Amino acid sequence: MHDDRVLIEDRIDRLLDERIRTAVYPVSVPARVEWWQAPGEPVPVAHGLSGDYRPAESGMPWGPPWSTTWLRVTGTVPAAWAGRIVEAVIDLGFDGRIPGFQCEGLVYTPDGTVIKGLSPRNDWVRIGSPAAGGEQVLLYVEAAANPVILDGRSAHPFRPTPLGDRATAGEQPLYRLGRIDLAVFDAEVAELVADVEVASQLMRELPVTDSRRWQLLRALERAMDALDVHDVPATAKAARAELADAMSRPAHASAHRISAIGHAHIDSAWLWPLRETVRKVTRTAANVTALLAENPDFVFAMSQAQQLAWIKEHSPALFARVAEFVAAGRFVPVGGMWVESDTNMPGGEALARQFVHGKRFYLDEFGLETREVWLPDSFGYTAALPQLIAQSGSRWFLTQKICWNQTNKFPHHTFWWEGIDGTRVFTHFPPVDTYNSELSGAELAHAERNFADKGEATRSMVPFGYGDGGGGPTREMLSRAARLADLEGSPRVTVQAPSEFFRSAEAEYADAPVWVGELYLELHRGTYTSQARTKQGNRRSEHLLREAELWAATAAVRLDADYPYDAFDRLWKMVLLNQFHDILPGSSIAWVYRDADRDYATVAAELTEIIAQAQRRLAGTGPATVVFNAAPHAHDGVPGMGAGPRAHTLSGPVTVEPMDGGFALSNEALRIVVDASGLLRSVYDRTADREVLAPGQRGNLLQLHPDVPNRWDAWDVDRFYRNTVTDLIGVDEIGLDEAGPDRATVRVVRSFGASTVRQRLTLRAGGRGVEIDTEVDWHEAEKFLKLAFALDVQADRSTAEIQFGHVHRATHVNTSWEAARFEICAHRWVLLAEPGYGIALTNDATYGHDVGRAPRAGGGIVTVLRASLLRAPRFPDPDTDHGIHRFRHALIPGAEVNTAVREGYRINLPAREVHGADAAVAPLVEVDNPAVVVESVKLADDRSGDVIVRLYESGGGRAAARLTAGFGLRAAISTDLLERPCDETAHYDITDSGIAVTLRPFEIRTLRLSR
Repeated sequence: MHDDRVLIEDRIDRLLDERIRTAVYPVSVPARVEWWQAPGEPVPVAHGLSGDYRPAESGMPWGPPWSTTWLRVTGTVPAAWAGRIVEAVIDLGFDGRIPGFQCEGLVYTPDGTVIKGLSPRNDWVRIGSPAAGGEQVLLYVEAAANPVILDGRSAHPFRPTPLGDRATAGEQPLYRLGRIDLAVFDAEVAELVADVEVASQLMRELPVTDSRRWQLLRALERAMDALDVHDVPATAKAARAELADAMSRPAHASAHRISAIGHAHIDSAWLWPLRETVRKVTRTAANVTALLAENPDFVFAMSQAQQLAWIKEHSPALFARVAEFVAAGRFVPVGGMWVESDTNMPGGEALARQFVHGKRFYLDEFGLETREVWLPDSFGYTAALPQLIAQSGSRWFLTQKICWNQTNKFPHHTFWWEGIDGTRVFTHFPPVDTYNSELSGAELAHAERNFADKGEATRSMVPFGYGDGGGGPTREMLSRAARLADLEGSPRVTVQAPSEFFRSAEAEYADAPVWVGELYLELHRGTYTSQARTKQGNRRSEHLLREAELWAATAAVRLDADYPYDAFDRLWKMVLLNQFHDILPGSSIAWVYRDADRDYATVAAELTEIIAQAQRRLAGTGPATVVFNAAPHAHDGVPGMGAGPRAHTLSGPVTVEPMDGGFALSNEALRIVVDASGLLRSVYDRTADREVLAPGQRGNLLQLHPDVPNRWDAWDVDRFYRNTVTDLIGVDEIGLDEAGPDRATVRVVRSFGASTVRQRLTLRAGGRGVEIDTEVDWHEAEKFLKLAFALDVQADRSTAEIQFGHVHRATHVNTSWEAARFEICAHRWVLLAEPGYGIALTNDATYGHDVGRAPRAGGGIVTVLRASLLRAPRFPDPDTDHGIHRFRHALIPGAEVNTAVREGYRINLPAREVHGADAAVAPLVEVDNPAVVVESVKLADDRSGDVIVRLYESGGGRAAARLTAGFGLRAAISTDLLERPCDETAHYDITDSGIAVTLRPFEIRTLRLSR
């Protein structure tokens, strides 16, 4: 037989695209359209329904960026259509080449009831099924003119744009109204479309040598022969009959099994502001509930409790429909977190609260305990996460983002993930490599071919549905799923809940391989640094929340003061929302960061007042200075988490000596030399009798790199940025700001480009570190600013703080996995050490770092530690980080892990001074082992008055400690993160208001102490 394969395939493509799909609506009549543009921000539905409408027509321009236009659509169903399915087809000016990321609509009835959303590939509204003929149609559409920020159709989609902020986006309309008709929906033709799509897509994925491919080709050829292209509706049934045999052949017994889960990944903010996400989730939920009502086998999974909370607040009737399907097990809340957060940068307590608030919402609203943690799109995953997942009452983890790795292909799709404490969580990466599947033949074939665990495991998951304004799953996707349930040549597809997949996958693959440590994404490393003001707002908010809860709880226990439960709930949720994986990482439009700045200002103002009120009450009345220390360790004679007078320790004064245009500062522990360029030329540890900086090298060196990644500007720093560097050694001004016995400070001012840096280098009496305060007035574009220290330690690994512990990473690049980690994330400190000696760098605001090695003069190795301060990407926010930023660092010689932990808390929790009585405020709890760190002290969320203490082992070893309560202790139990008893053995024996606690390495323990 001659090979006519390409000829027939081209014929199928043309007829499907030009004749069959267009015949789904064989007859139509135009509807009458009127419009009203809402002024400013979106208006309440009642306001939109009563707008001053004017006539509109197809082709009319509408929609300045971020505006809202209301449409009133009216018409009459022709009597001749009686008995047929009728739909309104409403094209707002969609570009069907992309499923979302553009204009969207939400359809209402005249009484304000939500019907469904409108999006590029879901632009219909059912009118009659069947119609009686003569019906009067009246619909209202709230149309959102969301601009296309990232144009995936373009060869260069990352160009700077002013569209990311309403203030700069302009008033030019973005869209033109397309077809707005009443139309007959031909179900038989729609079924033919699905048949041809599935058969054709499957055929193209099979080898040319496979008989099944040729069977499908010939069946499709016969179907095209049976079709009258001038009367597709009349011949669709005959065409389908030619495909029936080929489409009824069952899958092979060994076919891969796919669990298809309806889903719509909706970024809580990204290329649109938070207020638009509220509307996106409403549109999608409206679509999904309508689809669930029509398709009894459909199951949909939705993550992010915040998004469901928005639906409840803004569309309560729709939320009631959602709740009905949740109760039926078909609308499935997943994730167990408040939002799909970043997991690299949120602090330990904040990451725990993501689970607390997320899971509690599901429990309170639906009586549902979620078991799956669902983070398909976050930019890497902390090694602390498995323990938090387990302690939240969850048992499974899903992501697919690691498939974006630039360098190394991850070796597993189903595996056990082991965290820093040894907790293991059953984990799945869908090998389909997307969370927005259409259930296309190409996607399913890729899932099977790509699946790394064949031979041992037989199944994988495919989340399907258009996200981010695409409206979620469609009826076309469900038609494909039905045909692919048992079809020769294809994986078997079953639509089911995520929990069903995980139970089956874990049962068949209980001995899956183990991956130990962080899931580092070899991409998007710039997210540790972009939008520095937001990162600083997050860090500050986390520590203010610690302080406020601690002092409010102390005042409640000591003085029976009111505890602000509701304020804490609201403020925590505000902080958690801004930890979403496109807000905190710095990858959203400018509008999002204006909102974040406002939120962090609100959080800071309210928490500062809560702290002040509690401290005033605790301090009492009097002229004495009472120092409040919220850190978990004692400082200056004030106990951790307590208050009292500052102790005056006996230590020598700080001395200052001018030296070659610079200064030498000395105390009992250190001697530092700041040269005429404002750089550290020497940091001499007098206690250890050794120099900290490498021979001939410098510290406090600001370095500037060009920073133009190949793509994903705000997200990425590409390795080649390091090829070019400018050392900023020019100085405008250097002098002494302070030179007293308690401290000495050198002031350094330098300028470069359009920017200015002001630094203060301080040595304190009795201090063990060099404090560096840096203020940058930053006005660069596409530059990367680093703060470098060339250290005289031969460290083969770095130690970096993460949530509830730390991780080690190689400083060399022996393997491609090590080389790919050229930028790393750390929280409050990084430690570099050789046996017997270490040096820590602490910070109060930054996350990105890099650590490298260089030859040392005289032999050996220099370890270079650099903190990433600022970037200046131009997409999606063209003015990223312009303005004034302040950073605090401290270089701590002679440090060990416990030193770094203590000093990391100290720089982030400075003591507060209040006038009051000359008396101490005893801590609510004290722990006698410095390796056991108290992360949080608060009152129980159930308002019982119990005290909740969350602590962890910080050194990476086993630790035994005695925890003593500063109040009468009636009972003590261990709980999960949600403050529920762990099990019947969770009770502790109490002696003298204290309990004995034993922790394994990096173990987190939550204690409930009853007064």
